[in-house]
Amino acid sequence: MAILIVIVRLIATLVILGSTIWGSGLLFFRLDGTTATVASIGFCLAGLAGAIGLWSGAARLPLSFAVLFVGLLGWWNGLVPSHDRDWIPELARLPSISREGETLTVSNLRNFNWRSESDYDERWETRRYDLSKVEGIDLFLSYWSGEAIAHLLVSFPFADQPPLTFSIEVRREKGEEWSALAGFFRSYEMAYVAAPERDLIGLRSHARKEDVRLFRIAATPAQARDVLLAYVDDVNKLAAQPRWYNTLTTNCTTVVYTLVGSVAPAWKFSLPLDPRVLLSGYLPGYLHRIGAVRSDIPLDDLVRQARIGERARTISLDDPDFSKKIREGVPLGRR
Repeated sequence: MAILIVIVRLIATLVILGSTIWGSGLLFFRLDGTTATVASIGFCLAGLAGAIGLWSGAARLPLSFAVLFVGLLGWWNGLVPSHDRDWIPELARLPSISREGETLTVSNLRNFNWRSESDYDERWETRRYDLSKVEGIDLFLSYWSGEAIAHLLVSFPFADQPPLTFSIEVRREKGEEWSALAGFFRSYEMAYVAAPERDLIGLRSHARKEDVRLFRIAATPAQARDVLLAYVDDVNKLAAQPRWYNTLTTNCTTVVYTLVGSVAPAWKFSLPLDPRVLLSGYLPGYLHRIGAVRSDIPLDDLVRQARIGERARTISLDDPDFSKKIREGVPLGRR
């Protein structure tokens, strides 16, 4: 019996300490200035007191912490995402997509002219795409700090015009800095960007000088159409209802994983869970494992051929063949 009591106390202690870490982070990242620091430290002390109370017999301490934590949960649950903030210019508008027969009309398509990350011409357009002309799916990974984390972009080539590319972004306000830790605590809204590759890929290859890699997915035109329509549906849902970004659960890879997973059953194809879905820099290994890219080519060779960043920088973003040229030498996926 004594052992059982000890085990229960250990589990309760771990719950309290985990709640303390989460609650302290929430207060630190959601409050401002000195208030954030004081509130975070205060909550830490309350959590430690609650844990000590479990072992000292002072039952009022863990109960008091539980009441405090429930109140904090109520505040967190009341945080509401919004479309109405003073956004940075490149994320000021969200795309929406209407469909009439086989024609998709993309409104608020971003087509910025990037000279540098801070020097650009704003341009928002409306473009039409023929669903019957979609040819496949291409995936870009852009690395900026090591191999573990990369930004994922999904592009749909068309037979009669440049590809349509989607990026899932942290929608920042003017003057707001990005923090991966803050992204756990409802600090940022999520945004879609729909754009031609000269904008989304050019921003990363030319303006930011990132290591951009291109992987051509083994998808039929019919499968590409399914995924594109899944994007259309979610783009419109987000335009109608704001959504929080979350560093772990609602980011540039997990949202795509969910979208593809929603249509994969129709292909009699499953997407196994894998840590590389979260560690997006290692996503090529996952794609190689499930046969979504050329599995007959060794992964190291495939990654080497996928590196298009340096070559892309030799191509003008105004070149009408930009998308065609960055694909030269990149292996097609086998369907």
